[in-house]
Amino acid sequence: MQKRSSASNWLLYLLVALVIVLLLLTMYQIDRQWLKLAEVQTTLSEQARDIRELRTAISSGAIRQQAATGGSAAPGISTAFQRAYNATQQPDYAQGDWSVNAFGTNLKTITPLVSTDAYASEVQGYIQESLIARNPDTLEWEGLIAKSWQVSEDGLTLTFLMRDDVTFSDGVPLTADDIVFTFNFIMTEAIQAPRERAYYEKLKGVQANGKYEVVFTFKTPYFEALSLAGGMPIMPKHFYEPYLQTPQAFNESKGLLLGSGPYRLLDPKGWTPDKGNVELVRNERYWGDVQPSYERVLWKIIQNDSARLTTYRNGELDDYLARPVEYQKLKDDKQIMGKSQNFEYMPPVAGYSYIGWNQARNGKPTRFADPRVRQAMSYLTDVERIIKDVYLGYAEPAVSPFNNSSKQHDASLQPWQFNLEKAQALLKEAGYEDRNGDGVLEDANGQPFAFKLTYFGDNEDTKRMVLLLRDLYARAGVKMEPFPQEWPVMIEALNKKDFDAITLGWTSGIETDIYQMFHSSQTIADGDNFISYKKPELDKLIDEARSTVDEAKRMPLWQQAERIMYEDQPYTFLMRRQTLAFIDKRIHNLQMTKLGLNMGSLPVETYVPAAMQKYSQ
Repeated sequence: MQKRSSASNWLLYLLVALVIVLLLLTMYQIDRQWLKLAEVQTTLSEQARDIRELRTAISSGAIRQQAATGGSAAPGISTAFQRAYNATQQPDYAQGDWSVNAFGTNLKTITPLVSTDAYASEVQGYIQESLIARNPDTLEWEGLIAKSWQVSEDGLTLTFLMRDDVTFSDGVPLTADDIVFTFNFIMTEAIQAPRERAYYEKLKGVQANGKYEVVFTFKTPYFEALSLAGGMPIMPKHFYEPYLQTPQAFNESKGLLLGSGPYRLLDPKGWTPDKGNVELVRNERYWGDVQPSYERVLWKIIQNDSARLTTYRNGELDDYLARPVEYQKLKDDKQIMGKSQNFEYMPPVAGYSYIGWNQARNGKPTRFADPRVRQAMSYLTDVERIIKDVYLGYAEPAVSPFNNSSKQHDASLQPWQFNLEKAQALLKEAGYEDRNGDGVLEDANGQPFAFKLTYFGDNEDTKRMVLLLRDLYARAGVKMEPFPQEWPVMIEALNKKDFDAITLGWTSGIETDIYQMFHSSQTIADGDNFISYKKPELDKLIDEARSTVDEAKRMPLWQQAERIMYEDQPYTFLMRRQTLAFIDKRIHNLQMTKLGLNMGSLPVETYVPAAMQKYSQ
């Protein structure tokens, strides 16, 4: 027997139907809102693009010229932006897309001053700017934030006239007060900036003369005065000043980074190493005469060499720096070459690798404090074989911190050659003999000549080199234990001077100031003379060379200093490597300059044509 539906049941059905209708309407409304949001986002992006193009047009003078004459004229772009502007005139130029690269190690911090590695410096370069920049073609200095500058006759006073249209990425104007603050912040002892203070201590002071004029006064002449003053990355006073009250918070920070550059962090206080990447977004307030092409710049942290190659092969990275052992194979790889542009180069500013021998631990001298021991280790370090077997000839021996083509270099100095007999004789002279017949040298107290060589464990080529050195050293009775470490741990060991020996590299410049690495005063805590090397004779030459403005008189002083380092071997200088680069064909306007390939140059010169773009905002 069927039951009839009651009125209450019909009411329940109606309520359920009403709820369903309301849900459908709500979903429809949400969809409409998402569409509206997408439209707003697109509109904002288009407006931002139009504003960027308008800024560039205004900066170039095109609008003013057309209004006055009804025609076009040569652009009035400042010289620092001229190469970037030339890129915008290419027929296929387009803004948009991302620049996606990789770091082979995790970063401990990207906070300015606190960070010490080249990776963090690369990131900071996109965010913080300086008064002047070096032209990659002429190698001359050009105004960036500075419109002009004057140097006093005695070379002690540099006066910069600044642009008045520069703002930080949060919209606050950049003025002379920010430059004065940056200097004072660096020179504050509570701030962890010993490396920078080592250079800026040559300044008597920095003063603002109005909002847009700043004056640097040096205590004594300095050959790099213009570079030091004009190249100082400018830190916004309103952002960093509070940390003068809590300096330890700044010193322990991981990602306090704000500036006036073409890109910014999404959160200038929020980056941490556990993010697994560093991502920058376009600074929509950027003041520059030419707006950067990419919407975002991303560095993925990929510590494994094979994983980086696979990521590049799959189109998820824009470049891959090949190891020599795989380079020829990759050149023969049709898939790789089909998607890549290939470059081999070694610019004059190529850095060098070395083994640093720690001469003091816990206030006591080590065996490496004896120059005969360091000389012996250099004789045992077969650099030619390392270059041949590990780097397959894609490197050249380093004689000193000075590039072999530099005017600082004494051409009569030749690389140290492997010589087992000389090494053994020096070690015996220093008191080391195999006293118990076990094949290992001992000192007069019977302590074996054994040490750990610290190196970055995720670099396969360095690992191969260290294993080769272990065998070479063993032939002389020296027991070396390879000691692979992660990058942040290595940096910590350097700061604490807690290692026996370490292999690393230094970047170089057009003219290299070695004060930071080799002057006795820089054996201070967190200083870069982390091997505790002291040589008063060298200190005197470094001081004299730095104070000599006349290049013809300065170069012989550097060469005398080089001869001391060559004889003393505070480092065993290894090599300068060629860059073996594969870069995705979607990246256009790649050019070779006197500073190397312009991939990563600032202002940004490369771009991706619209038809080849693959990333949205």
